[in-house]
Amino acid sequence: MKTQRLSDIIGPVMIGPSSSHTAGALSIAAMARRLCPAPPAQVEFKLYGSFAHTYTGHGTDRALCAGILGVPADDLRIRDSIDMAREAGMGIVFTPLPDEPYDHPNTVDIVMRQQDGTELSVRGESIGGGAAVITRINDIAVQITGENSSAVIRQQDVPGVLAHIMTVISKSNINIASVSCYRERKGTRAYTVLETDSLIPADVCDAILEHPSIEAMRTIPANNADSALGEPSAADLARFEELDFASGSELHAFCQEHGCTINEAFRMRERALCTAFGEEDGLDGYLDYVLGVMRASATDPIGNPPRTMGGLIGGEANLVASCSEAGTGTLAGLPARAMRYALAVLETNASMGRIVAAPTAGSSGVIPAVLLALQDERGLDDATMRDALVVAAAIGYLIARNATVSGAEGGCQAEIGSAAAMAAAAVAHIAGGSPSDCMNAAGNALESMLGLVCDPVAGLVETPCQKRNAAAAMVSLVSADIALAGVQNLSTFDETVEAMYKVGRSLPFELRESALGGMAATPSACAWCDGFRGGCACG
Repeated sequence: MKTQRLSDIIGPVMIGPSSSHTAGALSIAAMARRLCPAPPAQVEFKLYGSFAHTYTGHGTDRALCAGILGVPADDLRIRDSIDMAREAGMGIVFTPLPDEPYDHPNTVDIVMRQQDGTELSVRGESIGGGAAVITRINDIAVQITGENSSAVIRQQDVPGVLAHIMTVISKSNINIASVSCYRERKGTRAYTVLETDSLIPADVCDAILEHPSIEAMRTIPANNADSALGEPSAADLARFEELDFASGSELHAFCQEHGCTINEAFRMRERALCTAFGEEDGLDGYLDYVLGVMRASATDPIGNPPRTMGGLIGGEANLVASCSEAGTGTLAGLPARAMRYALAVLETNASMGRIVAAPTAGSSGVIPAVLLALQDERGLDDATMRDALVVAAAIGYLIARNATVSGAEGGCQAEIGSAAAMAAAAVAHIAGGSPSDCMNAAGNALESMLGLVCDPVAGLVETPCQKRNAAAAMVSLVSADIALAGVQNLSTFDETVEAMYKVGRSLPFELRESALGGMAATPSACAWCDGFRGGCACG
């Protein structure tokens, strides 16, 4: 399993509208592009499962192009990436294959053709929260996550090649995290895939390529390569493993044993992770950046509604703000402010604006709505907000580790439910609740959202997504107050996470981000789809 960092849960900072379908797709394409010796002349994107059904509505097409072009995930130029590719003379083709078999619902084959006619095919899967994995290269099964630096070596299947590679690497004092060997057929072409703790330098690559049976070698930097400092020691790794909590019960037991909060425990984990993997500890700086992006995404649309991709939403935050200020609504104060912020973030997201996936783009309104509303209403400082985000990240990490935060895998309960659980725990922490209170608050929110399906109309992250973010913000506040009042839960947090995962796995494909069921299949939604894209996916 990929080692989850706080920035994997409260993040990435990205251009909307979907972490799985936009940021994750971009990550796949970026890794695929690094395997090419030069920018490809033509690229075909073959889309499977959920990608095939919703790729235009989720901006997957633009994200894939952006990844091929090397555009970062938080760059507003993603909106124009298809035009950018064509202006650069790159041929782009999208081929949706909704009826073809697949292993993961968010799957794409990227076929890249060079000017000389050579072709490279890469299969990738977007596994939730912006994370991605390369699973095939030219029909050879691989596993490249981007967590470590990687090297893919194409060679002839003859004796002595692997020994040569290992000898060169060993002499260069580069630590190998894993090595895998694959071959097309005995005695023909083979591949060696290395994962290393640091990027293999160019001179070492040249030494490896000196072997006559090695045809080509490409390296892929780790996602966090810019912050790498050095090699981890055995003691550093052991300390991280001690703090790499596998469950809510482990985290809670650690807090009890050491008399610390969830915030303090998860900060220890983050520091140990940075030390073990040779990275800078810039946690508070990152959290300040996150808070700034959250604040802008939650406030800019109020009074200045953006144009969204589908036009299904836009202006809702301004409407509820006006209603609250006029005193014609029933909500006031904290809940009214949280409602408008949640609606606003989804407007930013749906217009391909910059947001923080928390834990996903589709649920990006919940945590900023609740925390920023609390900050505004109660005059809380940014240090309190940073600590609350760490608590939210701890809960999200446990859910992602033991279940899923992907709507394509677990339905909307996995996205909105997880965000509500994270926000509820953060609120309980702000109010002075114990680790038990935070866990109970998170469990309350998860069980309240259990079974919620993912059914975006036309595949757009607009409706019913926007209103669910606002509703989930209310659920998180209620869930926190119930826990803070001392109301106990029958089932533990871990049991609730497991129940959510089982429910999500039992949902039919039509109710997991395919835009084929639920609200997406109502007559009004289908009629709108007919006008929007000339036909409804529901048939």
